[in-house]
Amino acid sequence: MIDLFTGRLSEIAVLGAHCDDIAIGMGGTLLQLAEANPGLRVRAFIGSGAGTPREAEERAALAAFTPEAELHVTVLDLPDGRAPAHWERAKSLLSAFRRSAEPEVVFAPHRGDAHQDHRQLAELVPTEFRDHLVLGYEILKWETDTPRPTLLNPLSESAARAKARLLAEHYPSQTSHDWFDDDAFLGLARLRGIQCRAAYAEGFMLEKALIRFGGDR
Repeated sequence: MIDLFTGRLSEIAVLGAHCDDIAIGMGGTLLQLAEANPGLRVRAFIGSGAGTPREAEERAALAAFTPEAELHVTVLDLPDGRAPAHWERAKSLLSAFRRSAEPEVVFAPHRGDAHQDHRQLAELVPTEFRDHLVLGYEILKWETDTPRPTLLNPLSESAARAKARLLAEHYPSQTSHDWFDDDAFLGLARLRGIQCRAAYAEGFMLEKALIRFGGDR
């Protein structure tokens, strides 16, 4: 398997339709990025939850997942579960966010996600971040929409377990769900690890990228 390297990163954008989407989809990767890139700027966009207890959960969680990073969090008030009915406003809010950020990598839900809010955001992101590396993360949940990742990021065991611990600590409003537990998150991470010969991993769907092959020019 051939490794691809981004080099040192100065800024990333992470986008979720709901509070907890980002942490569930790429919490381990966030921990690793913050550790590997001191002073990393993290621009976070969350489509719903503004003015609710979930916003406080999200801000505390993202701070815990990005230690030592320069974190900027935008939480909006699109209606949970009905974002497609507010397409024009969602597009305008995302456009404004795009103007505030210059990331080298963009993380968002993937197009095949069965949840309508996730899917709409996945479809809108490339229309604003047109020349960026966009990676779609997977959100484990009730629907049988688990994708076939095209890109895998190996995680250390400590990163995988820290992700599960931080999810439980910072999202008490979600722990009543039967899928929201350590076994679920570590189980998926272990499966993705098997697929890239690692202990654990997180999977991503690659939107589009350029490749430059080595050799003499």
